[in-house]
Amino acid sequence: MNQMYENDLKLFIYHAKQCDPKKCTGKKMARFDLARIFDKVNKIPRGSILLDPMAEKAISPADDVKKGITVLDCSWEHLEEVFPQIMRMNLQHRALPYLVAANPVNFGRPFKLTSVEAFAAALYILGHKKQAEKVMGKFNWGHTFLELNHEPLEEYSTAKNSKEVLQIQSEYM
Repeated sequence: MNQMYENDLKLFIYHAKQCDPKKCTGKKMARFDLARIFDKVNKIPRGSILLDPMAEKAISPADDVKKGITVLDCSWEHLEEVFPQIMRMNLQHRALPYLVAANPVNFGRPFKLTSVEAFAAALYILGHKKQAEKVMGKFNWGHTFLELNHEPLEEYSTAKNSKEVLQIQSEYM
């Protein structure tokens, strides 16, 4: 049964095959038909928003999301290996603002989000709160992420642009 709804944003994952398959939130999202997974960089849809921890602009409600959102599902230790290829592509690079992980591996650590947490944060900030809840609902710790970050997510979702998101972020850091 397809879990996507008409107004849901398209979610894409570049899977670098660097994580533990049993703990991989991206693969689980793909199994539930909540995201499309690719193992080749050139398959990432052009013009999509790439959640990039090194981007200069923060994601905000002002972003054009018609082409969807892409997450890199790779190990934090191997991020530098993947980025050179991706930097040459026509993608909108956006960083997520300050949020705290709720996943069992990095619980309570800022910025150390899993793929599903990154998607949920972006969806929430972009005003797709029901879709954020839906993707997190597939994980027994998923509700914890949204509860733990409720206040900042709500504030980020009211920002007019990236600059305002960064101003709000400064209150949490």
